[in-house]
Amino acid sequence: MPTDRHQAILTAILLVLLQHARSSGGWARPAGIRVRLAPGRFREPDVAYLSSARAHDKGEDFWTGADLVTEIVSGGAEDKVRDHVVKRREYAEAGIPEYWIVDPFEETITVLVLDGSVYRESGVFARGAVAASGTLAGIALDVSAILDAQ
Repeated sequence: MPTDRHQAILTAILLVLLQHARSSGGWARPAGIRVRLAPGRFREPDVAYLSSARAHDKGEDFWTGADLVTEIVSGGAEDKVRDHVVKRREYAEAGIPEYWIVDPFEETITVLVLDGSVYRESGVFARGAVAASGTLAGIALDVSAILDAQ
């Protein structure tokens, strides 16, 4: 189950993406929105963003894709492996252009950009840095502000 800190971080990221969505015509949603990775296979990322250019992927019951998904590491070693390895592979296989991993324990935000069929690290950003999207102009997170979200 998500902790209060997890939910505070989720909300802070969601607010940044909602602001971008309002100015660009896209959509940002918190956990609960299902993103189809393949027929019959879904994930519910902590935060998902869909640009207006991909409006055809927005469905009422689930999205058939996303421009960006974010996962917040929320537990022990098993959770870390799931977010850093399993979901990384699944989101890449689904063709999602960008994946952010927020690790409150390591105090980093990893920005991954799809390169062919696998993600490459656009950057690993720590406190004091700004984590900028590798594919969506104008989206950036102040890492300290995100990690310190109340």
